[in-house]
Amino acid sequence: MPLRSSPRPGREPSRPTAPAAGHTASGTLATGNWLLRGKDGRLTAYARSADGLLRWTQDRPGGADWSGPDFFEARHLTHLTLAQGIDGYVHFVALRTRPREGGPAEVDVVHAVQYQSGRPLMDWRSLGNPHTKMVERAPHLGAPTAAVDASGSVHVFVRDAVHSVRLRREGKGGKWEGWKDFKVREVLDGITATATSAGRVEVFGPAENKTLHWTQEKQGADFQRTDDIPLPPAPGSGTALETAADRLTYYATDSRGKGVVAHRGDDQDARPLGGTPDAGPTAALRATIEGHDCTVLAHRGQDGRPVIAAYPTQDEQAGVWWAETGEPCLGGPALALDARDRVVMATIGLDGTLRIARQKAESGLALDAWTRV
Repeated sequence: MPLRSSPRPGREPSRPTAPAAGHTASGTLATGNWLLRGKDGRLTAYARSADGLLRWTQDRPGGADWSGPDFFEARHLTHLTLAQGIDGYVHFVALRTRPREGGPAEVDVVHAVQYQSGRPLMDWRSLGNPHTKMVERAPHLGAPTAAVDASGSVHVFVRDAVHSVRLRREGKGGKWEGWKDFKVREVLDGITATATSAGRVEVFGPAENKTLHWTQEKQGADFQRTDDIPLPPAPGSGTALETAADRLTYYATDSRGKGVVAHRGDDQDARPLGGTPDAGPTAALRATIEGHDCTVLAHRGQDGRPVIAAYPTQDEQAGVWWAETGEPCLGGPALALDARDRVVMATIGLDGTLRIARQKAESGLALDAWTRV
């Protein structure tokens, strides 16, 4: 699919103020994948600020210099997260809560898109609220999340007021379908959705003593509930990574204090990976290290510092060793591969600035000195 050089009809770009004077990051997005590589090979990092979104963009693929932060005003937004399609487009979803005089706040799910690295965001468009009839429930939505299948169709999921999962997805021609109800009553905040390389989307819904799981038989199909996963995740800690063709591994922090845990496919048990993560998501990435297919994981430790580990992909039995690196950070770290296929780790420092560390050109997974952008 070619890159889009102009916005879709009816959408206007939201241009940044440059530079973002007076705006510093107040935290990371509600996802572990806030560092993304575009179609042009450049990395882009995103973070929240008090009234909107901050964005840093690599000046050239694989380079050390960055531009930004650019600031995009987006008032009244919470639970801001993102998802990227294979076309490189970055989709943002969030809750928008606007106060109203003499009545409850107006809450809706909103969506915006960035088509190319360094380009403006399109304007925020409302996807509405699934509680259109019982309006008293409308203010009680949970954190939304999104996934993009291989056709570029955006799937937005949100926990509703009765703890079910609601889905709204973009159909053919860019027209959004209506809200669909997964008809459960036990889902907590922290829904995770991920698309596989085959285009299927899988959904993981945290509950009190387990994780609920839905899959598609094929791209575009209806979602079917499968066996529950025996892992009660800490809120907002879940992430999923494709660790074999069309097969995901789900990672989350065990709410019972057992550290990071992995679960894959038809496995009966979740596999403990250790670590002492603080609140927030685990970042997950596949990378080739010394010729071996490895999974790299990162989270913020309980002392606030970023922590990283790597092990042979799908071989949790090999053992996982966690290592602290860098200074204390706001929210969880992010991982990505740059244009030279080096592991890059990003954090938001306590001063609200972006920090970057790159994989050294030596054996194993060693990071170079952290730099402040």
